[in-house]
Amino acid sequence: MKLGAFSISLNVKDLEASKQFYEKLGFKAMAGSKEHNYFILKNENALIGVFQGMFEGNILTFNPGWDENASNIESFDDVRQIQKSLKQNNIQLLSEAEENSEGPANITLKDPDGNIILIDQHR
Repeated sequence: MKLGAFSISLNVKDLEASKQFYEKLGFKAMAGSKEHNYFILKNENALIGVFQGMFEGNILTFNPGWDENASNIESFDDVRQIQKSLKQNNIQLLSEAEENSEGPANITLKDPDGNIILIDQHR
């Protein structure tokens, strides 16, 4: 199963303080803004999203069809294909993509410890 680019999406209390902290670790903002309450930060192929007031807890995020630079990749598993495979393996989904749709869609699930996983396809 090809899940695409991986990042951790962190629910932060102070967006600017979190951005500055990760910049000190060598990360650089590649997307987002203070006005939109999030930044996507990159250090080589490591990605961290810092989000203020958008969701509870932290989320493991995968982006089918993208690499770590948010560039389209040629070969990838569509989120609906991933969804079908997860369901065949008796993985319970919290939210599902419309099976007969095309293009952008997402699904969510929890791992055995309650960590939220977002599989978010943008194309």
